Amino acid sequence: MTALRRVTGDVKHAPAALSTLDVLWVLYDRILRVDPTRPDAPERDRFLLSKGHGPAAYYAVLATKGFFPADWLDDLAGPASRLGHHPDRTLVPGTEISSGSLGHGLGLSVGTALGLRAQGLTSPHVYVLVGDAELDEGSNHEAVAYAGATGLDNLTAIVIDNRSATHGWPGGIASRFAVNGWTTADVDGRDHDAIATGLRQRIPHRPHVVVARVEPKFEGA
Repeated sequence: MTALRRVTGDVKHAPAALSTLDVLWVLYDRILRVDPTRPDAPERDRFLLSKGHGPAAYYAVLATKGFFPADWLDDLAGPASRLGHHPDRTLVPGTEISSGSLGHGLGLSVGTALGLRAQGLTSPHVYVLVGDAELDEGSNHEAVAYAGATGLDNLTAIVIDNRSATHGWPGGIASRFAVNGWTTADVDGRDHDAIATGLRQRIPHRPHVVVARVEPKFEGA
């Protein structure tokens, strides 16, 4: 992961980037079936980054895996850079969605999973990474409920839990998914083996969520 050291700019979002780094690395190193030489292959897995602010870790992983040259990292968010403060799917190879306002990725992932199902593409799996605070958005509750009701077993959500949600989650984040028919795993978001195991714990006819716990975003939280 030496590529991460090359990233410059956007230091205010460093905690957001670092909170996702281990999960992103495990996804791209052990889980996702993607090929940087064929980033649009129909049979590829889809990864949607909903937690798009502070994308330095995402860019570093993509560069390390060969989706674009590592020297792009030297000009993060520069005037002529392709690497903005939020990923742009038209500019960054390997990026499935452009992000902006938080809270849209989970709904988009449900639509992507449904689209693959409608096309008869049963091999690709859809993964979406969201932040715990994003779940305050009502659109995410609708996406969670719909995915469970339709048995979208080609969908896995990963929630980065750095305890930044405004109201918290009584009973735990996983419980909010479980009551809607999802299978769940709660893991240490810095333990690569635990993350990989959690991502593979899926059963037919049910979507899956992995809650990855990391250190609190705010000191003393």
